[in-house]
Amino acid sequence: MIVRSGHGWLAYPVLVDPDPATDYPLGTRRPELVRTPSGLGLDAVTLDSARQGTLTADDARATPETLSLQAGIARAAGRRQLADGLDRAAELASVPDDLLLEIYTALRPGRSSATELEGWATRLAGLGATRTAAFVREAAAAYAGRGLAADG
Repeated sequence: MIVRSGHGWLAYPVLVDPDPATDYPLGTRRPELVRTPSGLGLDAVTLDSARQGTLTADDARATPETLSLQAGIARAAGRRQLADGLDRAAELASVPDDLLLEIYTALRPGRSSATELEGWATRLAGLGATRTAAFVREAAAAYAGRGLAADG
């Protein structure tokens, strides 16, 4: 799969039929599939490279591609809820941290009205995080049903 990153275009291998018995954990059994956001392979992520300053803080982050691969393995293992969470994490991996913190705060019970939560869901969908937007809408409905939305 070819994806655009902040450092240009990167090629990621595609795991066609994930097998939890042979592919999990990816970092140990399939390290060639795991890349940092700048495109480094796991073999380049070492304490020495950190000391030399060749790594950035972003290189410690999971990429959407790696999270999607992990979701495929979880799904193949029959762990649907874990896979769904990893799919949402893949969507959110490119969302800026400050925005994630705002959304997290807005989702606390009693913090946001149903209209405000719908606004967050719309914004997330606009960022390509459609699964997470659906999750926020589900939370908004649950909050409304239990009287936990800011507007009662």
